[in-house]
Amino acid sequence: MTNPLDGLAAALADGSVEIVDLTHTLDPDFPVIVLPPEFGQCARFRMEEVSAYDGRGPAWKWHNISMNEHTGTHFDAPIHWVSGRDVANGAVDEIDPSVFVGPVVVIDCSEGAARNDDFELTPEIIVAWEAEHGSIPADSWVLMRTDWSKRRGADYLNMADDGPHSPGPTPAAIEKLLARNIRGFGTETVGTDAGQGAHYVPPYPAHYLLHGAGKYGLQCLSNLDRLPPTGAMLIAPPLKIKGGTGSPLRVLALVPARTGSGENA
Repeated sequence: MTNPLDGLAAALADGSVEIVDLTHTLDPDFPVIVLPPEFGQCARFRMEEVSAYDGRGPAWKWHNISMNEHTGTHFDAPIHWVSGRDVANGAVDEIDPSVFVGPVVVIDCSEGAARNDDFELTPEIIVAWEAEHGSIPADSWVLMRTDWSKRRGADYLNMADDGPHSPGPTPAAIEKLLARNIRGFGTETVGTDAGQGAHYVPPYPAHYLLHGAGKYGLQCLSNLDRLPPTGAMLIAPPLKIKGGTGSPLRVLALVPARTGSGENA
């Protein structure tokens, strides 16, 4: 019997399929979401040296690390939000691993986000995308490209007196995607919702609606400009944390390379 993985192995070896890293490097300076001061806060990444080929351990080097489940490029499980608290198999250790590998489509909102920090993904944008690329396939990841990942430091959170300003989906856009029975939704910003997402009805619609429907989230993604609108495969397994509401992870995409150019479509 022919092994179906042989073709993938050959494509990876000859470069016709490329692996694109969609993950930011975890370091203490990477921004995390900032909540109103009356709430608990998300911890930044921290790393402490345990030994470095010295008296503390002559033949090895290693570190202790600490962070919030939702620090850096990370995965949101349904139980992260109150609407998903009773979803079956809603913690990261309970999710069927088949969820972590699947098709992905990318909706390019980068031009709008360049003009407007509060740019909204709307149902009209989704319909226009489908008119050009075909219907969003059921059980696929949908990623909102904004090129926000190219920002650094304070510009990434983009805080103002009234809170953060960053692009995201409207409630109607999330409802439209749920009607397509998507697997999950991902962004380049610090959360799946817009920075001003608290002002929508319901507040933070990506979190509230997605997780209430048993769907998943990815945020702080990078390099979405290297993915085609359709045809890529996403690999996004979170750490298997008992009862975990989410997890930092390394997100990879398998992308068909352009013929003769060595670059993706």
